[in-house]
Amino acid sequence: MVTVSEHSTVRAAQSGDYAALADIYNHYVINTVTTFEEEPVDADEMGRRVQDVAGWGLPWLVLAGPDQLEGYACAVRWKFRSAYRHSVETTIYLRQGLVGHGRGALLYGALLDHLRDAGMHTAMGGIALPNDASVALHEKLGFGKVAHFAEVGHKFGRRIDVGYWQVML
Repeated sequence: MVTVSEHSTVRAAQSGDYAALADIYNHYVINTVTTFEEEPVDADEMGRRVQDVAGWGLPWLVLAGPDQLEGYACAVRWKFRSAYRHSVETTIYLRQGLVGHGRGALLYGALLDHLRDAGMHTAMGGIALPNDASVALHEKLGFGKVAHFAEVGHKFGRRIDVGYWQVML
């Protein structure tokens, strides 16, 4: 556990967090193109995802505030062939209303530190575009744009581009 401010700490996700994780994520599922998932997920599904990530030896971190979880960040395997074993795809979600207050950089920075300590070499973040806030967060943490895929997603009746940002750990 790492204290990131007077009121918030970063720690590993726990089973009691699954409903809050689903709540944070489902805002993005229902209201944004940040994720291409189109149906909300429940606490059990979030639990399965957290356990899968842990089973791969990767971190799923939460930012715990005094009254509620404020966000989460995790890494998943980039691909499943063994030669990719030191590469991950990262993701971060903050509770609605908490974006732009420095929490994302603290949480995402903690995730990158965990990945470095675990011997990961490369982290990639996919961003549905346009998304100036996410691009700024990634670039603040040293990521650089390496790919742009036109119209690969379709949600809310429109086609969406996706860019990938990468950082060497």
